[in-house]
Formats: sequence, C-alpha cells, structure tokens
Amino acid sequence: MLDQLLSFSQSLTPVMASALRIVLIALLAWAAMAFSHKLIRSFRIYISRSLDDSEEVKRVATLGRVFRYAASVMVSLVAGILILAELGVSIAPILGAAGVVGVAVGFGAQSLVKDYFSGFFLLLENQIRQGDVVEAGGKGGVVEEITLRYVRMRDYDGNVHFVPNGSITSVTNKTRGFAFAVVDVGVAYRENVDQALEVMRQVGTELRADPLFGPKIIDDVEMVGVDSWADSAVILRCRFKVAPIEQWGVRRECLRRLKYAFDAAGIEIPFPHLTVYPGQAKDGSSPPLHLAMDDSKQHPGGTH
Repeated sequence: MLDQLLSFSQSLTPVMASALRIVLIALLAWAAMAFSHKLIRSFRIYISRSLDDSEEVKRVATLGRVFRYAASVMVSLVAGILILAELGVSIAPILGAAGVVGVAVGFGAQSLVKDYFSGFFLLLENQIRQGDVVEAGGKGGVVEEITLRYVRMRDYDGNVHFVPNGSITSVTNKTRGFAFAVVDVGVAYRENVDQALEVMRQVGTELRADPLFGPKIIDDVEMVGVDSWADSAVILRCRFKVAPIEQWGVRRECLRRLKYAFDAAGIEIPFPHLTVYPGQAKDGSSPPLHLAMDDSKQHPGGTH
C-alpha cells in the first residue's frame, strides 16, 4: 500500500502534487475544526450536567460558543499559512513584516481592537449571557448571540440589533437572578385608599396561589402604598419578586385581575378630567356666577 502511494506520488507533476497537498491541508483543517467543535460541545454538556444553577448553564453555553469561534479562527489561520506556502508564497517575509504592519493596522483598527478587548471582559466578568434581556449601547432586547466582536439582540418588535462591544459603556441586565414586577394603578381622589390597597393585596395573594403564575412568583406581594398624587388620580404601587424574564407577564396579569376586582368593589379608575372652581375663597364664600347668553346668536334675526 505504501509502495503504491509512493509510486503514485512520483508519477505526479509538481503542480498536481502541490494541488493534492492543498486539498489534503483543507481536508485536515475541516476535520480539525469539526473535531474541536465536537470536543468543546461535549465538554460544555458535561459541565452543564453538573450545574444546578440555570444562570451558570447559560454562562457555560456562551463561553462554549466563543471557544468554538476562537478554534475556527486558529485552524483557519494555520491552514491558510500552509496553503500559501504550497502556492510558493514565502511566509518568512510576511511574518517578519507582521510587526510593522501590526503597528500600522493598530492605529487604523483601534475600534476593532477595542471591540475584542471589551468583549473579552464582558465574558470574563459574566455581564451578558445568551437569553438575557439587556440594554447596552443604546439598544435593548433579548441577547441572541455574543461574540468577542459584537452583541446581537432582538427587541420586542422583532428588530435585530448588532452592537459592537467597544461601544458598550454600561450594561443594564434585566434578567439576572430575579426581577421585580412593579404595578402602578390610579384610583379617584374620592375613593378610600385603604380599601383599594386591600383589594390589591387580595389580588396579589390570589395571583401567587394561581397554579400557572405561582411558580413564577418568588415571594408574597409587597405593598408599597401611595406612590404619588397625579392630576386626576392617586397612584398606588405594589410589586412582586419574580423569576428572571417573568416580570412583564406577571405585571400584565395583575393589572387584568385588578380591573375586574376594582369594578366588583366599585372603585373608580379615573380618566383625566378638570374641575373648575369659580373664584371660591378659602372660607367657602364666592361671588355669584352669572352666565350671559346672547339670544341673537341663538336665534338669528332677534326673534324668540
């Protein structure tokens, strides 16, 4: 078998032999890339099975994708150098000039280098993981992918945002550990505030006992009380401590149930309105109010 291969290689022209070696390098690079991806994936699954915290599982998954990306870049770089050597391109001058070119490119690609350094520390410090709902770089949404170069997010409308890591100066992660579903409702000024707060407490208790929403709520409803006085309503506030990414669903369900509960209790949820006081003094006295009507405008021609 070996003798046959040697005789076959000797019968090839230099161009054909070089082409054969290039194909062999490409095949080996593909095999090395597939093997590294499978090895990283198997290691990620093994580590994830020993973790009970879902947050840590998400972090391992994010790091696994970054390692696969790095492995692909390294294998492709080595394969490219070997293929260039087979094509007769001298690698030594390229490597020798890499330092000088690197300095020149460094000045022109400062933002790119900044992106990679920022992405490295975002992953190292565990600030963002796939599946988190974050605000970063002026955009917000669910993180679909994070690399050393950028963060890809999809907002509620389905728009996809690619945010370079170098432009991220602060990160607001809305789904880390737990969240609060804050519920603000307005009641009319003439309503009994204590009664309205008691209705809110009952609705919160029923919501936590619900088989569908109960597992999403970590603790009993927290009654904050009167939060502010608006133009047409007294704003009452409560909040629920919930599992990550569940705050919006719990808040919507609480508001739906509060509408029915307030209607049943006869508590008014006011609409914006304006009350006019015709010059009334503090002692309750006020000058008489006269409303004049021009009959000529009501009855053209002056007839009644």
